[in-house]
Amino acid sequence: MTTAGLPPHTSMGLLYFALVALLLLSAFFAGSETALMRLNRYRLRHAAKAGDRGAQRAERLLAKPDRLIGLILLLSTIINVVTPTLVGLIAFRIGGDFLVAVGVVALTFFMLIFCEVAPKTFAALHPERLAMPAAFVLAPLLRLLYPFVWATNLIANGALRVLGVSPQQSSQILSREELRTVVAETGATIPLRHQQMLVSILDLEKITVEDIMVPRTEIVGIDLEDDWDAITLQLRQSQHTRLPVYEGEIDKIVGVLHMKRIVHALARGRLDRQALIDAATAHDTYFVPSGTTLNTQLLHFQRAKRRLAFVVDEYGDIQGLVTLEDILEEIVGEFTTDPATMMHKDVHKEADDSYVVNASTTLRALNRSMRWSLPTDGPKTLNGLIVEHLETIPDPGTTLKLADYTIEVLQTGDNAVKTVRIRPPAAAMTAPRG
Repeated sequence: MTTAGLPPHTSMGLLYFALVALLLLSAFFAGSETALMRLNRYRLRHAAKAGDRGAQRAERLLAKPDRLIGLILLLSTIINVVTPTLVGLIAFRIGGDFLVAVGVVALTFFMLIFCEVAPKTFAALHPERLAMPAAFVLAPLLRLLYPFVWATNLIANGALRVLGVSPQQSSQILSREELRTVVAETGATIPLRHQQMLVSILDLEKITVEDIMVPRTEIVGIDLEDDWDAITLQLRQSQHTRLPVYEGEIDKIVGVLHMKRIVHALARGRLDRQALIDAATAHDTYFVPSGTTLNTQLLHFQRAKRRLAFVVDEYGDIQGLVTLEDILEEIVGEFTTDPATMMHKDVHKEADDSYVVNASTTLRALNRSMRWSLPTDGPKTLNGLIVEHLETIPDPGTTLKLADYTIEVLQTGDNAVKTVRIRPPAAAMTAPRG
C-alpha cells in the first residue's frame, strides 16, 4: 500500500487525531445541512428580525441555498475521500494489508451510523440547536472557499438547465389553505378561540355579502307612508341605532336615519316628517353588489367610513342589508349583551332537544352559532334550502332530511316557509358557541 503524500515519520498519535477530527467534521457537516434545510423559515425570519445573530447568519446562508449546499457537499466530499485513505494508512501500519480491508469496512459502518444517520436525525429533531451555531462556522467558510463553491455551482446549475430544471429557488409564499394548516397545527401555542378567529379571517375571501346579509323581507325600517304617530312610536321603541327610511317599499329608499340625529327632537316632541327626511338624507345611501367578498367590503367600509350598506343584484334591486357588525361576527362570533344567551336569536331549544327555527335565518349564521353543518353551497337561507330540495312550497307537517338533519315544517305563508323544527344528528348535539 502506498502512503504517498504523508511523511514516513508521521506519528500514529497525529494520525489518530486527524482521523477523529475528520469524523467529527463529517458528522458536523451532515447535521448542519439537515438542520439548516429543516429550519422553519418563518420562525427563522422572526428570530432574525428580533436581533438573533445566529438567525441572521442562517437566513443569509439560506437566501442562496445552492451555494450553501455546494459548500457543505464540497467539504464533505473532501473529508469522505481523505478519511478512508487515512484509515488505510493507520490499518496498514498496525497490521498490514489484511487489516486495511477490515478498517475500510469498519469505517463504512461507523460513518454511516455516527457521521450520517445519528447527526442528521438529531438535526431533524432539533434543527435550531444545531443550525444557529453552524451558521457562525459556515458563513466564513463560504467566503473563504467561494471561488470553488462558485465553480461547483456553475457546473451543477448548467447540468440542471440541460435537463430542463430551473435552479432558481422555489417560492416560500404560503397559500390560504396552507396557512389554514399552519394555524391548525399551532396546538396550545395559540388558544382555540384565537385559531377560530384566524381561520375565519382567511375565510372572508370565500364569503360574499349575499351570504350574510339581512334579507329584504327582514329589514326593519321607517315607511314614510305610515301614520306619523306609528312612526314616532316605532322610533321610540327601536333597538337599532340606524334605520332605513323608505316610501312604501324598500326599493324606494330615501336614506338611512341615525338615531342620534333626531333623539333630542324626538324626546322634546319637536320632530316632524320633514326633519326626519332631512336627517335620513344627510348622507348618500351606500349600495354594494351582492357578489362583493367580505374582505373587500370590510375595506370599503373602512375607507368610506360607513357601517351599513344595501346589497343590490345585477338589476339594481335591493336584496338585503349588510352591516360592519355582520362582518365582524363572521370573525369573532355572535355579539350578545347576555353571556347566558348562547344560541342564535332565531333559534329556540325545546325540551326534546329539538330546535324551533325561523326559516328566514341564513345558513351561515345557524352553522356558526349552533355548530351545525347545514350545506351552504346553494341557497343562503333555511327557507331557500328547503324549497330547493322539495322544489315546491311544502305544507305544514312536511318532514324531510337534509345532511342528516331532520327538518319538520311548522308554518308557511307568503309563498315561503316561516318556521321549522330541526333535530340535528347526535354529532351536532353539542353546546353552541356564543
